[in-house]
Amino acid sequence: MRALVKAKPEPGIWMEERPIPEIGPEDVLVKVHKTGICGTDIHIYKWDDWAQKTVPVPLVTGHEYSGEIVAVGEDVKNLSIGQRVSGEGHVVGMTSRASRAGKFHLDPETRGIGVNLPGAFAEFVRIPAFNIIRLPDTIDDELGAILDPLGNAVHTALAFDIVGEDVLVTGAGPIGLMGAAVARHVGARHVVITDMNPDRLQLAAEVADVVPVNIAKENLREVMDRLGMKEGFDVGLEMSGAPAALDQMIDHMVMGGRIALLGVPARPFIFDLGKIVFRMITLRGIYGREMFETWHKMLAMLESGLDVRKVITRRMSADNYAEAFRLAAAGEKGKIVLEW
Repeated sequence: MRALVKAKPEPGIWMEERPIPEIGPEDVLVKVHKTGICGTDIHIYKWDDWAQKTVPVPLVTGHEYSGEIVAVGEDVKNLSIGQRVSGEGHVVGMTSRASRAGKFHLDPETRGIGVNLPGAFAEFVRIPAFNIIRLPDTIDDELGAILDPLGNAVHTALAFDIVGEDVLVTGAGPIGLMGAAVARHVGARHVVITDMNPDRLQLAAEVADVVPVNIAKENLREVMDRLGMKEGFDVGLEMSGAPAALDQMIDHMVMGGRIALLGVPARPFIFDLGKIVFRMITLRGIYGREMFETWHKMLAMLESGLDVRKVITRRMSADNYAEAFRLAAAGEKGKIVLEW
């Protein structure tokens, strides 16, 4: 089969012929239809410090996918050949305290498909049956291929009660855009999204009813005044990983504001903890998706009117992978979906 492989410990990714994976008794084999390129894939592509410490070489990469089941293990129940599926990209153990309590997303033994385990940038991928998510007919393969990052956005946006609240989203990348759309869908009052990339901010206005703000040119306090906000934002969704964005977010929160952190900084940075203490700000780290409550909620929202399709800005053949990764690494404003 064709597969995109991190074949060497250096920048780049390579298309190779690989054997079709063999499945175990509790696995399924998925014929991949479409895949999304994620920021994690770009870290691996660029071979940055994180990738060098994390990713074994060689490895088939990719973890955002949709497809259909073409084989099932002998112990698999309730799944069958021909079903359209996507799946949770975090493979967990079952012996930790968290897993035994049903909090699978907190399992310390978590391994990532396409990061630690063979991934989905291929014509076929082996997935534990436990991780498989069946796709309803209302969700096509294209949307199915971006459920993983949408799940990150949903997990972040729903970390706190946002109904009737004013929400600040820092970072207008694809997950930031989807997080802003989710916030509006579930009933936030004002949703402001900040970035310095005008193309991404223009896309934000197309994706959802939000207020895009170019912080290189606009004053956030003036935007708040224009919206009639008196004290500050109630909830913050930090999606950028930029220290300056987090600092600005904290300065514009209400007393007792709540911040969900999904963005990962490129390196450690100096942080004024005093602002958190004296303003009684709550910080919550977000990683992946709650298994499997986040999946239930995002599928339900998609079926009840949440529309994130405009986040996908390019659709390309997997054979054109080199150009797709070049565009993604250069900061493509939205998601790139590859067709296999």
